[in-house]
Formats: sequence, C-alpha cells, structure tokens
Amino acid sequence: MAKHGPETRRQILRAALKRFANGGYAATSVQQIVGDANVSKPALYYHFRDKAGLFQALVSEAHDERLQVVQQAAARKSDVRGQLIEILAALFDYFHKNRDLTRIAFATAFAAPGEVPSDLRYLDRCQRNLEFIRSLIRRAQAAGELNGHFDARDLAYGFYGQAHLYIASHLLMPDYRLNRRAAERIVDLFLTGAGAKKKRG
Repeated sequence: MAKHGPETRRQILRAALKRFANGGYAATSVQQIVGDANVSKPALYYHFRDKAGLFQALVSEAHDERLQVVQQAAARKSDVRGQLIEILAALFDYFHKNRDLTRIAFATAFAAPGEVPSDLRYLDRCQRNLEFIRSLIRRAQAAGELNGHFDARDLAYGFYGQAHLYIASHLLMPDYRLNRRAAERIVDLFLTGAGAKKKRG
C-alpha cells in the first residue's frame, strides 16, 4: 500500500476514529493509531500535521458528510413536512451507521479543556449546517407553509435541537428505535405542537 495514497489516509482515519471514540482524544497516542492502522508514523505525518490535525480532519469531514446527507434528503421532497421527515430519517440512518462519529460529535461539544485540541474548529461548520435548515424554513415561511411570525433561526434551532436530543437518547439507549416512523412523529410534533387546538365556534 502506498503511504501517500488515499486508502492509507482512510485507514488512518478509521483507526483514529475508533481510538478517539473509545478512549478519548487526550488518552490516545499517535503510536496507538499507527499501530492499529498498520502504517508508519511518517505516513501519518504525511497526511496530517499531528494528532490534533487528525482529530480536526475527523470532525470536519463528519460535518461535511452530514451536510451532504441532509441536502440529498431534502432534495427528495418539495414540501417542508416531507423535507424535514426525509432529513430526520436520513440523519437517524447516518448516525446509526456511524455511532463512533456520533459519540465524538457529542463529546466534542461538551468537552472540558484538554479533552480536545485547543485550536479545534467546528462551530463554523455547525452554523453552516444549521443555516441550510434555516434556509428551508425561510422558504416554507415565504410559501405560507410555516408561520411567518416566528424567527426562522429559532425554528431551525428548535428542529435541530429536537433531532439531536433523540440522537443522544439513542446513544444512551441503543434499543430505542429511530426510524422513519419516529421521524414522522417528531416532525409532526414540531410542526403542530402539543397544545390543544381551539374549536371554532
């Protein structure tokens, strides 16, 4: 295997992901990663400047993958309810298949100083991904599908926050099923709320 090839890079990322997800960033050494990946340290340093750069690459690529998943899901429907259901179902499927990445994402968000690289950058990608949801909501408001009196950013945070709460619950309770039916229930709750509807006199 060529140490400079893309497969070597993927192999290093896979080994690092497993180590970081199960042992944490601070407790993981470069030696452990190269040992698991069956590559040399020079091969790792060819692709990544150091352990922090490797962790940054994992976090960045995870956010990029999620954006792609969300964009492709939204493109399958034209109405906002259908788009949100497709997005949520796709995210559930993505996180189910990428549990280690999911654990790193939550650990990164709530990490204490020293548990992740000090110069880790991910908030810009978080905002970018959130902005995509906000753009869908703004279009739905303009089309009259959603109440235009609400701030589109607040609605985007509400939907995203609801989704991540369920995903975090799945990490804690793996038997809790997150599927399309769950996505439909969650989206309908988000769109209609739990308050009793007033009867028209």
